[in-house]
Amino acid sequence: MSSTKVIHALYNDDDILMDAVHKTRAAHHHIEEVFTPFPVHGLDKAMGLPPTRLAICAFIYGCYGLCFATWMMWNIMINPDGGWPQDIGGKPSFSYLQNMPAFVPVMFEMTVFHAAHLMVITFYMRSRLWPFKKAENPDVRTTDDHFLMEVSVNDNEDELVRFFNETGAVEVKVIDKH
Repeated sequence: MSSTKVIHALYNDDDILMDAVHKTRAAHHHIEEVFTPFPVHGLDKAMGLPPTRLAICAFIYGCYGLCFATWMMWNIMINPDGGWPQDIGGKPSFSYLQNMPAFVPVMFEMTVFHAAHLMVITFYMRSRLWPFKKAENPDVRTTDDHFLMEVSVNDNEDELVRFFNETGAVEVKVIDKH
């Protein structure tokens, strides 16, 4: 198993962290990851991360839920061969289009249900959050009040330690990451 060295620069303020991220990117150092106790607005753009495509997944899952609701309602309420056609509230089941206004709440709920549940599954899979997975948080203080920036080291360890001390880090450590 190979090990690589990384710098862990610890900050105690999110504004100082944002400034350090900008300086690190300007100095062309590769930021591996940033650990924060709460979401920091604009951090993803400052790190140069591409925008998420999860909204596209949510739309596709919602469309799937709408199609599933339509299929389900047609089979249950309209289809004479497979369902139990019923006259509910004086609305005869001759066609789906005649009864569609009555089905709008069901279509809406199934759209939201499928989008929400499938997005949770997609988020966990995309984030690699499996059951019983060991935590990857390198410092427990990042769950309370500190921010940690992890930067890869390429034979410039002393220079990076000096650089991050100048950016306002309260602690800088060189770690062998396995």
